[in-house]
Amino acid sequence: MRFTLLRRMSFVDLASLRIKYKSEKEIFLESSIDRKEPISLFRKWLQDACETPEIIEPNAMCLATATKDAVPSARFVLLKDVTEDGFTFFTNYESRKADELAENPNVALAFYWLPLRRSVRIEGSATRISREASETYFHQRPRASQIGAVASPQSKPIPSREFLDQKEKAIKEELGPDGEVPLPNWGGYLVRPKAIEFWQGQTNRLHDRIRFRKELMAGETVDGTLLHQGEEGWMFERLAP
Repeated sequence: MRFTLLRRMSFVDLASLRIKYKSEKEIFLESSIDRKEPISLFRKWLQDACETPEIIEPNAMCLATATKDAVPSARFVLLKDVTEDGFTFFTNYESRKADELAENPNVALAFYWLPLRRSVRIEGSATRISREASETYFHQRPRASQIGAVASPQSKPIPSREFLDQKEKAIKEELGPDGEVPLPNWGGYLVRPKAIEFWQGQTNRLHDRIRFRKELMAGETVDGTLLHQGEEGWMFERLAP
């Protein structure tokens, strides 16, 4: 009886979970996009997320990679720069994601800012940034984070938590309080986007989706009805939810 009660108490009806999104007065229209290219729009949405107190890490993004055989994996990383060229994140170059990027540079990024009822999806390819740029950023990080990057053989099996703590302690003792932390096999990737989709949720589930992309599909033209010419080499279109 007690076991049955606990099961009933802990059960969640996933099918009934539903939140309210935007109202019909807050639809996301093409006319609201000042410049018809995605980088400036992304920066605006990211700024809105940064100014929303409920969003603790507005630069957190899901990074999806795949092996050469198209076996996918995904994890959350932090966006550290966005320029006209693309989106930059940092990681250990011996991690699983780095191994997969060496086999297959095609990636996808996803941001989800729940309080704003907004999401952004990015598809593109990733390349390493220069060692100089990686080293500059590495030494801007808190010293504890630098030491942690040296101590952790990311994605590799380890015997225990104590193993990491001992490595961290040994590095601190070796470097002393002021010694410069050497750059490990670690650095940045630049994701050059081929497509960027902006999603805004609507309570009636007729969500707004506007996608920017750079490549035409076979037999496709910029007709001004379904596909529109944007700026900086981008085209844009509205997708059904």
